[in-house]
Amino acid sequence: MKKLTTKSIHQINHKRVERLMSENGIRSKVARKFKATTYSGHKLPVAENILNRDFIADKPNEKMVSDITYLWTDEGWLYIAGILDLCGQKIVGLSMSERMTKELVISALDSAYLRAGRPTNVILHSDRGSQYCSNDYQNLIKKYGFTCSMSRKANCWDNAPMESFWGKLKCEWLYGTHFKTREEARAAVFEYVEVFYNRQRIHATNGYLTPEEYYNRAKRKAKAA
Repeated sequence: MKKLTTKSIHQINHKRVERLMSENGIRSKVARKFKATTYSGHKLPVAENILNRDFIADKPNEKMVSDITYLWTDEGWLYIAGILDLCGQKIVGLSMSERMTKELVISALDSAYLRAGRPTNVILHSDRGSQYCSNDYQNLIKKYGFTCSMSRKANCWDNAPMESFWGKLKCEWLYGTHFKTREEARAAVFEYVEVFYNRQRIHATNGYLTPEEYYNRAKRKAKAA
């Protein structure tokens, strides 16, 4: 997929876009509804909503959000856990498995911790699903010096950036794709995250920089301060 730059962006009236799409038989990809992956009917301790929808982060490793989604394959479900740094909207943690267990989110946290350079004092937000409330996951958060934050019950808006990322993944990359195996689905998710999203997909909120470019600039700026 061709990388977009500020030179390739032009302002066009929405009616012209509609006409050109109609003339060429093009339709927009529409998001489909997916079932929830959160089971909060457990008796495990739940963390306070410390993030409280403050999704602005001036430098890396201040605030991260995490969540689980899934894809269907002919072999069954593939579950995906991701962690997104709110500085630049960069995906820093990724894990995939055929089972939606605490090990799935633990693997994503390990990935984010190592990839981000073993940071501390990070606010890590999630929903209140049993995987995130498990003792093993909570102990790992404490070991890494992170601060746990959790959404209010049945409130997806408290984790809006992560929900938005899943929507981009499924609508921009995977919508209408049939996967015969979990390995095919894994490869497609990895390609979207590591090849396209982090390194090629520009964001208006990043000043039309990619997540990687914005994240690295903010990192250099923080070091120079």
